[in-house]
Amino acid sequence: MSADAEILFERRGRIGLVTLDRPAALNALTEAMVVALAEKLREWQHDDAVAAVVVRGKGRAFCAGGDVRRAYDVGRDGTPLTTFFRDEYRLNAAVRHFPKPYVALVHGYVMGGGAGISVHGSHRVFAEDAVFSMPETGIGFFPDVGVSHALARLPHEIGVYCALASARLARGDSLHAGIATHAAPAGDFDAIVEALASTGDVDAVLAPYVPQSIAPETLDAVDAEIERIFATGGVEAILARLDAAEGPHALFAEKAAADIRTKSPTSLKVTLRQVRAARELSFDDCIRLDYRIASHILTGHDFYEGVRAALVDKDRQPRWRPAGLAEVDARAVEAHFVTPADGDLELE
Repeated sequence: MSADAEILFERRGRIGLVTLDRPAALNALTEAMVVALAEKLREWQHDDAVAAVVVRGKGRAFCAGGDVRRAYDVGRDGTPLTTFFRDEYRLNAAVRHFPKPYVALVHGYVMGGGAGISVHGSHRVFAEDAVFSMPETGIGFFPDVGVSHALARLPHEIGVYCALASARLARGDSLHAGIATHAAPAGDFDAIVEALASTGDVDAVLAPYVPQSIAPETLDAVDAEIERIFATGGVEAILARLDAAEGPHALFAEKAAADIRTKSPTSLKVTLRQVRAARELSFDDCIRLDYRIASHILTGHDFYEGVRAALVDKDRQPRWRPAGLAEVDARAVEAHFVTPADGDLELE
């Protein structure tokens, strides 16, 4: 077994086993963890003895995101931390294109950067307490790490809803939407690892965990309403339809509208344009677009204000600039989609 302090690597039988080991930080990814995992994937990709890679997390969560607090600290000192996002996005692409089975054993939160090292893998096994979310609009950021490619392809406009409202999907909803591929009790994870190490046959080992009777917690009942509300128009039009919703889905619509109104207005408009654009983009182009957007956001106001309110002062009272959707200049939105000064992200 080898370790880079906060991430552990082990060749166990037929698998390469990765364990995220920052339990006190819900396994949030640091730059060192990102670089170490990318290097190990390059090694295992060419190792014929490794039939599959398995990734799991210690503690209460799989991975609750990237280390945005460090990006905040560095950026506040005047140097946007684009190096972290460059390395992270390249890692996301490496996961997406990994030529062998890549199994994420997900328990607890899988958010932000955690989604980037799980959702793009071939097999996503969710435990009973797994919760997926992309909460970035709440900190003045956007759904990055290539997840726009997945969100744009979820049925019934679920991806747009998740992106704007930072909706949390429990296991049944994640299976229903296609975020998760398998369901297993967290208590079975050790046995799954050992079986994979012994045989290397991912499909056979996971066959008992193909979901058959796990119902969505909320989505099935509101799929049609989500599609009706989120399919067309700008953020203002979506909010108007949410406000006007009546009948059995009125409470759902009221909560979704309230959640959206707490987010950065600029982030909301950038995110809606991003996810809709992702429908026509390859995964690699989505990652390149993420780098364009991140490069611009890191030079602005709302990301630092959002992190301050959520993680630094923790007052939960971000002062967005501009404060309202009507004040967001269309040219300011478009500026997020142009090539940054250091050029587009290059992928291996």
